[in-house]
Amino acid sequence: MAEVLESSYTFLKLWDLSRKFRNRNEPIELKTAPADFRFPTTNQTRHCFTRYIEFHRCLAAKGDNSGECEKFAKYYRSLCPGEWVERWNEQRGNGTFPGPL
Repeated sequence: MAEVLESSYTFLKLWDLSRKFRNRNEPIELKTAPADFRFPTTNQTRHCFTRYIEFHRCLAAKGDNSGECEKFAKYYRSLCPGEWVERWNEQRGNGTFPGPL
């Protein structure tokens, strides 16, 4: 019985939340990185790595406050697992990152 009450409560919370978003009249736009024809296969590992490098090259060229680099950040964040990004950030900090930046 407790499981039924808990699932009903969860459903009501989600329904209320969705109602709030519907009443905002703002479209919710979900995006991921666009297709990149340099990586035609289903394995997106190189695509992820390349987008990460592109983002950091953009920051180096245009500065940390450049809004132009934000699209690259969105791309690599949608493609790359968080654990990889954390490891790459540590490697960049230690000067042991394997890629060209």
